[in-house]
Amino acid sequence: MTIAPQKYFVQRIGGGLVDVSVLVPPGADPHTFEPKPRQMAALSRSTIYFAIGIDVEKAWLPRITATNRKLLVVRTDDGIAKIPVLSHPGAEGPREAAAGSAGHEEEGHVHGAGSADPHVWLSPELVKIQAGHILRALATVDPANRARYEDGYNRFLGELDALHGELKSLFAGRRGERFMVFHPSWGYFAAAYGLVQVPVEAGGKEPKPAQLLKLVRDARERGIKVIFVQPQFSTKSAELLSREIGGQVVSVDPLAENWAENLREVARKFQSAAR
Repeated sequence: MTIAPQKYFVQRIGGGLVDVSVLVPPGADPHTFEPKPRQMAALSRSTIYFAIGIDVEKAWLPRITATNRKLLVVRTDDGIAKIPVLSHPGAEGPREAAAGSAGHEEEGHVHGAGSADPHVWLSPELVKIQAGHILRALATVDPANRARYEDGYNRFLGELDALHGELKSLFAGRRGERFMVFHPSWGYFAAAYGLVQVPVEAGGKEPKPAQLLKLVRDARERGIKVIFVQPQFSTKSAELLSREIGGQVVSVDPLAENWAENLREVARKFQSAAR
């Protein structure tokens, strides 16, 4: 699999029946990561690869499958309606609304024609779709243990429903409120709970001075005092912006392995900062 949250999903379903490894290690940037030779060697012996639709897979999956012709590649994002990646307010490009499954619209601009947001693991409802793909793949390669995989899957669905309900309650009455993030990783999360993420950058591009000024103005008008960053990216622009608004920079990690508890922790941070 590609990222640590997927490890959590597979282990919740497969338990002790599965031996899992993650391509992109903690703290690494999936946008620029290159696997080490020992990882390629391990992948050459793997049975299943769970893909999730991020760019690093486009570069490396063809090479991985070339060394392991029997590898079953499972695209766990199949069947998920992607929303556009949105960039900072004031960025050039066609204006479009990104509607989530809850009918929520995020404001901003699409960065690059046809650019789809890959962060589908940050919505419990979308993880259900991914879990279905995981179950079917495990049961296909290990049919003798199908019943155990189905039990794990059903327990996991119950956990996802409980988490979704918990987060809905946390954000009840907060529809349309905004939180500011450096990298736009949280679009599906925002759509699920009626929030709006305001990105500082998108597509790896830092905001231009005029765009930074608009971000400062928007933050001041709304009383936004927190800018969320993630450990995989530089915080230079976020720190500059925080100084201009008299705010603070707070780290949240969309790639944490302890997925459910991390999502609860991030949600509490968003809830306290949204305006």
